[in-house]
Parts: sequence; structure tokens; C-alpha cells
Amino acid sequence: MAKATKKQALGRGLSALLNDPSNDIKSISDKNADKVIGSIVEIDLKSIEVNPFQPRTQFNEESLRELASSIKELGVIQPITVRKVGFNKYQLVSGERRLRASKLIGLQAIPAYIRIANDQESLEMALVENIQRQDLDPIEIALSYQRLINDINLTQEQMSERVGKKRSTIANYLRLLKLDPIIQTGMRDGFISMGHGRALINIEDQGTQLDIYEKVLSKSLSVRETEQLVRGFKATKTITSPSKEELPKFVKKGLKEISEYFGHKITVKMAKNGSGKISIPFHSEEDFNRIKKLVESAK
Repeated sequence: MAKATKKQALGRGLSALLNDPSNDIKSISDKNADKVIGSIVEIDLKSIEVNPFQPRTQFNEESLRELASSIKELGVIQPITVRKVGFNKYQLVSGERRLRASKLIGLQAIPAYIRIANDQESLEMALVENIQRQDLDPIEIALSYQRLINDINLTQEQMSERVGKKRSTIANYLRLLKLDPIIQTGMRDGFISMGHGRALINIEDQGTQLDIYEKVLSKSLSVRETEQLVRGFKATKTITSPSKEELPKFVKKGLKEISEYFGHKITVKMAKNGSGKISIPFHSEEDFNRIKKLVESAK
């Protein structure tokens, strides 16, 4: 089993070429560029700077330690990708987890693919490669798509081709950025899933989003329950029955809360003598049992 402490034999001759000032390669047209660009070369970790375009902003320490342990036993199996920015100076394009893990175990060098790219090309490579290869959280992916739109001027159709995702998938991620920042943070921290976020985005008012978000957390609601809660809220906004205007204030005030609780549009009919009837609809046996549990838990 190969140990990471053993010097890997990747690109030894190329490394010497790169360390020769007289052969400094700055563009694809330079002498010996064809021998270096696209090749795997061992590069000193001290010569690599972190990519300022990195879409990932959070790194799980336990996951990094596990990767570091794997690298210690097997070496860096998949080379990182860097771009050459000067003599013996490189900027990371993709592979920051591998770079960080290698530093954790004290490696001096790491195998890398070398590319030459300007800032815009480097940004696009970093965003596209990370979206394809890394397990980013939904908000990081959404922000990466947004940067491709704003900074690279890609359309959703062009992004679909670049990253191999359907346009509808890209649109669903981008919609998450309409969520209140607190909810976005909750998604990044794993308190709710993307499914929860997609349900909450159907509420335009961010204050109301937060109210429902708090209910989701306090009651540990599933995605389906969250969807029902959102539908219940929206139903109270679309009641057009002529009797709505005739409802007493105490009924109007409580109607929204009751609808949210049961996750359905609740209707109320009032008689002239002040008595009334509340109707709670259900769509299936499962839905009926869910409502029954809500009633039982309230006793």
C-alpha cells in the first residue's frame, strides 16, 4: 500500500521544467507549454494559493480528517486542478478539500493538473467543476449558479449545457435565493432540506416565511407537512366566499391560525343567530389520520 510520505513519481521532469526561470510559461503559445498544460505535475503546496472564486464556504472538519487519513494511506488519488499565475506560483481551481487535507498531514507537494486561464475563465471553471464534483449545500449551489449568471453572463440554457443539469433544476436552485437569509442559513446548517425550502418559497412575504419556518423547526415537520402548512396559509389568502366579509372579527382572526394548524383551507359558515360551523377537508385516509393525530395531540 503506497504511503503519502513516499515521493510520488508524477511529473518529475516537468517539475524541473517549471522550476527553471528560463522556461517560465505564461501562455499556451510559450515554448514547452504543450508539455506542461494539461499534464499532472507535483507542485509544492507553498506555491498554491486558495481560489478566491471558491463557491464552497463551509468545510466539515470531521470529513476533512477522514479524507486526510485516506490520503495518508493511499496518497492523493485524484489530482487537484490549478492555474499558473506566475513563476512557480499557482492558484487553485478545484480540489480545496484535497489541498486542505494534504496540509493537515504535512505533505510538501500534491499532484495537480496545470491550466492557464484568465480570471473569468478561472471563475467559470471553479464554479462548474465544484457544482459537478462537490457535495455543496443547496444554497452554495444556488449562489454558484447566480455567479455564473452575473459574472460570466451565462444564460440558464448555457448553464444547463455546462453542468449537465436540466434548466428546471437550475431554476429551482435559483429560487431558493428568494428565501429569507435566516432560512437560507438554516438550510446550509442542515436544519431543513431543500424540499422544505422549495415549499417555503411559495410564500412571497419573508416575514411569513419566517413564521412558518419556526413552526417547521419547533414541530420537526416533514417536507410534506410543510407543504400542507403552506397550502393552508395560502388558502386563507384566497377565500372569496361572499360570507367572508360577514364573518365576525374573532372568526377572521382565528381562521388563519386554524388553517395553518390543520394544513388545509378551513371554511366557516355563520348563521344569523351567531352560531357557526367549521369544515375541515381531507384528501385521503392518510390525510384524515394526520388531522386526527393533530386533534388528539391538542387534548
